[in-house]
Amino acid sequence: MNYERMSVSYYTLGCKLNFAESSTLAWRLRQLGFERTPKGDKADLVIVNTCAVTEQATAKCRQQIRKLIRENPQAYVVVTGCYAQIEPHEITGIPGVDVVVGQEYKGENLVAVLGSLEKKPQAEVLTTPYKEIHTFHGSVSADDRTRHFLKVQDGCDYFCSYCTIPLARGKSRNPDINALVDMAQEVARAGGKEIVLTGVNIGDFGRSTGETFFDLCKALDCVDGIERYRISSCEPNLLTDELLHWVAAESKRFAPHFHIPLQAGSDEVLHLMRRRYDTALFRRKIELIRTLIPHAFIGVDVMAGMRGETPDLFEKSMDFLRSLPVSQLHPFTYSERSNTRALEIKPVVPVPERHERTARLVALSEEKLHSFYASQCGTPHRVLWEQPAPGKPMHGFTENYVRVSHPYVPDWVNTCRDTVLGQTIQPSSSGPVIPS
Repeated sequence: MNYERMSVSYYTLGCKLNFAESSTLAWRLRQLGFERTPKGDKADLVIVNTCAVTEQATAKCRQQIRKLIRENPQAYVVVTGCYAQIEPHEITGIPGVDVVVGQEYKGENLVAVLGSLEKKPQAEVLTTPYKEIHTFHGSVSADDRTRHFLKVQDGCDYFCSYCTIPLARGKSRNPDINALVDMAQEVARAGGKEIVLTGVNIGDFGRSTGETFFDLCKALDCVDGIERYRISSCEPNLLTDELLHWVAAESKRFAPHFHIPLQAGSDEVLHLMRRRYDTALFRRKIELIRTLIPHAFIGVDVMAGMRGETPDLFEKSMDFLRSLPVSQLHPFTYSERSNTRALEIKPVVPVPERHERTARLVALSEEKLHSFYASQCGTPHRVLWEQPAPGKPMHGFTENYVRVSHPYVPDWVNTCRDTVLGQTIQPSSSGPVIPS
């Protein structure tokens, strides 16, 4: 089929992994002749890459699918991603959808289902049971700033009681290290300076190949041209002491920046969640990072309102979080998901109480982030500067993820420069920022 000069638009919801996969798909479609339409313009092909991590996420997916169909009534509409894998028949009930594509058909295989882009009277469903999701669809993408996202792993074997991601993504799997080193070298040749390692459970890297995540990090550390790597969310039981000691003392390029999911600060709730660690392990891991790398940025995921989280257990969690020397919390509200074991747990936290707890976690996060930024004022760092919006000051991030501002200097874009941070913290729509 000749797709020359045919137009395509994309809408991606959810995590950075989804955005990386959409970017790679866009590259493949460009090779076939598709041209991406400016936002708001009509398109021949519309692709929606969905999320299913919460009930709110799936509701937003449905809303966006309907909106895009209204704006592009003649377009061939493809819906893929986690929601498409878990609830394909909910999506086929939306008039105007042409094909629903599950995880096994995502990536290279999605291109093969486009055909002539003729509208279908009934949406086609191309999914497999989650146990039959075996293919790793590699992707590396640049965001609109300076960093690239390299997908190193997919799927999850953990089956936490509240989570549908294993059903949406399948078993843990990965490519070999050599393939990922090749992709990092391509980023370097293209002028990329920073790579974020992404995946569903990246600490589980090596399940398919017998390698380890630490092996991968050491190999990537040798790629010339990359200024630094960031490790995205990594389970505390998989973030090894060996890796932390190496980042602190030996690595040339891995940033002192860690994102570690806790989810609950009480052992009772962690047990209900079927997490694979307790608060003692989590505290030891955080304190080890602070000992080895005092200036490290440490972000922590935490959930509010899980079934079984009584008021006393939530207060216990709050006390635990207050005591942790972390930089920022990433709170989110428990959402009931079908086909999860959490639905068997009592008592149920009322929805308004869940949101109140989330708000308290957000307030605690803001306190911790302000305190961390204050500790960095006046200190020297290396900042990777980004292209600003027209007429705006430029921003960049230090190696330990402090957001910095400076009057626009065109030659600084996509370069790393040594900077002494200012003595004040300024508010902005994107959170706090320190002038350089």
